[in-house]
This record gives sequence, C-alpha cells and structure tokens, in this order.
Amino acid sequence: MAFGGGPPDSALTETWNGTNWTEVNDLNTARRFLSGFGANNTAALAFGGYISTDQVLTESWNGTNWTEVNDLNSARRNFAGAGIQTAGLAIGGEEPRSNKGVLTELWNGTNWTEVNDLNIARNALASAGTQTSALAFGGEVPPATALTESWNGTNWTEIADLGTARRNLSGSGTNNTSSLAFGGIDTDGSRTAATEEWNDGPQVRTIGTS
Repeated sequence: MAFGGGPPDSALTETWNGTNWTEVNDLNTARRFLSGFGANNTAALAFGGYISTDQVLTESWNGTNWTEVNDLNSARRNFAGAGIQTAGLAIGGEEPRSNKGVLTELWNGTNWTEVNDLNIARNALASAGTQTSALAFGGEVPPATALTESWNGTNWTEIADLGTARRNLSGSGTNNTSSLAFGGIDTDGSRTAATEEWNDGPQVRTIGTS
C-alpha cells in the first residue's frame, strides 16, 4: 500500500496487487511525513505525520476503509514504523519534545505505549521487522548517518553500521536478522540507489550501488 504524502498534504491511498496500482478509499485526514506498517494490503496502520504541525493521528485499514483509532502518545513526523496492523513500533522522528528523535512507541492493536528509546536521536530513518524483533537504520542526526540499532522486544542495541550513510531511505524485512536497506540521500546530498542486505548477525552486504 501507498498512502498520504505531499505537498500538498494528501489522503490518497493506492493498493498494489502484484501487477498494478489501484486507487481505493482515502485516509480520513490528509497529511505528509507519516509512517505505517502492515502485513499486506488488507490490514495496515497509518500514524503520525504533519499538517502545519506534528500529528498523533492513527488510522487502521481493513481492506476497504480507514478508521481512526487511538492516537500516538507523542506527535511526530518523518519517522519509521515496523510491524503488522495489530502489533508494531513507531521509531524516532521529529517531534516537539526535548527528547526529539529517540522515542519508541509500541502498538498492541488497541493502544500505543512508550517503551525504551533509541540510543541515538534521529529522523528520516528506516526500519524493518516486527514488534519484538526489528532494525532501525540510517537517518539524519545530522548529518546523514549509517547508524544501525537492533530491537529485541525490550531494548535497542547499537550494532554494525550501514555501508553507506544516508537519510530518507527505505527498508524491508521480517526481523532483526534479515532485512534490506535501499535508496536515500547520502552525506553530500546526492541521491543514492545503494541497496544493502542485513543477514543473520553483525554483517552488512552491499548488493547494489547504482
């Protein structure tokens, strides 16, 4: 699924069936710099973002419609999410509190709960994994960073860095032992197509740079 974005702020939602994108019912609240997670295009969560100010809004997707559910505890934008519709994490980002960029909140299918913070504050990062086993990598401290942290369900631990420091990247993967990092903007402001694989332990393998 793809949802939200901007400028201007958008509520558009599209689903992918393996071949084509199809426009479906919009978010209830248009916004940009939001995050989300989900296992497929019939069950997802969209949260946070920006509409002239940082947002706490959370919406749940059932395959047909978005429904507003319980909000984040802390408004923020430009952050990462990992998990499925009923269990996930909101990680880092930009928000108005003094501990900007380190906050982690856990979603249990009903409510958000603040849990242990990232070790290094940052925004524009990416993530992969689940509520109990996730990676957070890259982002902007500033500058763009290669920092990678692993979540074990309770705490974040700093582990081996990305090969290419970058922000505004994307990530995918099922847990903190098998994930991909791709794209983004590197330390000199250039776009990068670098793709890296994290595989079963403290190792990063670059599998493409152009």
